[in-house]
Amino acid sequence: MINEEDKNLFRSTVEKNTPIDKDSHNNKSKSTNRNEAFKAYSYITDADLSGADIVNHSQSGVSPKTIKKMKRGDIDYAPTLDLHGQSVIEACESLSNFIYHHQEQKFIHIIHGKGYHSDQGKSVLKSQVVSYLKQHPQVMAFNSCPAKDGGTGAVFVLMRNT
Repeated sequence: MINEEDKNLFRSTVEKNTPIDKDSHNNKSKSTNRNEAFKAYSYITDADLSGADIVNHSQSGVSPKTIKKMKRGDIDYAPTLDLHGQSVIEACESLSNFIYHHQEQKFIHIIHGKGYHSDQGKSVLKSQVVSYLKQHPQVMAFNSCPAKDGGTGAVFVLMRNT
């Protein structure tokens, strides 16, 4: 038989503890590894890229083999963000949120368009996206897509491993 002292000890121990929700606990551990959304970007003053310009950029240490895969569009999966119709400010906010939510991915796909409706044949949105991606600390490389994935109106982006 259990005596009254043991019952009281058990009750006091159990009352102090709360059950662990294993689903919520797992989500918290993942979110603590996430970086904050990038907000320290600057806006361009003049567009310098045309819709037909091929864009590419990579930081040192990125494998040429990976760059080649991006150029060919030989990527298994990449979540896509379409920025058509957005202003420069809206596009930067969308990019910031999109990259934050997909920072665990190896590749992402950004469709910025070719700027056919822009003044003087220069693509404002494309120029801003390129500028933004060069500033973002989690972007290791980006390259214009092959025609089947948007051509010079889109980029594949290689994300830093977290």
